[in-house]
Amino acid sequence: MLNLQGYGPSILQGTLLTIELCLAALGISMILGITGALAKLSNYRPLNMAATAYTTVIRGIPDLVLMLLIFFGGQVLINQLGPMVGYEEYIDINPFIAGVSTIGFIFGAYMTETFRGAILAVPNGQLEAGYSYGMTRFKVFSRILLPQMVRHAIPGFGNNWLVLMKTTALVSIIGLNDMVRMAALAAGATRRPFTFYLVIAINYLILTSISILILNWLNKKYSAGIIKD
Repeated sequence: MLNLQGYGPSILQGTLLTIELCLAALGISMILGITGALAKLSNYRPLNMAATAYTTVIRGIPDLVLMLLIFFGGQVLINQLGPMVGYEEYIDINPFIAGVSTIGFIFGAYMTETFRGAILAVPNGQLEAGYSYGMTRFKVFSRILLPQMVRHAIPGFGNNWLVLMKTTALVSIIGLNDMVRMAALAAGATRRPFTFYLVIAINYLILTSISILILNWLNKKYSAGIIKD
């Protein structure tokens, strides 16, 4: 057994915070992803251009650079806007909110392309059949497009989720007490970096292994009844 010298509870607390961060960021990325996908497929040119610019810029800049830009740049912007609305005190952004927003915003771009590809994989004739039966756009989306889109999106969604989970390690640089930061503090105090970073590596491996099992189950569930060539 690894001797954590009393830092086990803090590592566990950091792990739980990391899981919360992952799930919250995933929720934001999914909302941005479906919105961006619909915008990129829209015939309204301004929406299409905005979504294209979003995915191009985000996917072209390293995640670490984006996190620093959004966290520090966003904090500067908010404190510049504060006096304009009569708020003179310094505004310190919560690291958790900053981490969730940043990672969600980054992976929203990747989810956009995943969902866009999944939507395009659904036969257009089925959508037209729904319209011909008098179904509204919302019913066509919720009853025809969405269920089939999910099946096509699962592989790409799963890859994005696994990368998102590992990207959360970057939030330690903005002061969030996730498990990486807790391990760094413990390693500095005990001078045993290998032990604590090994624990973090094992934690991430466990989380990704559980995620893969769930994703495989979802893939089988949504692939039921499909006839393979």
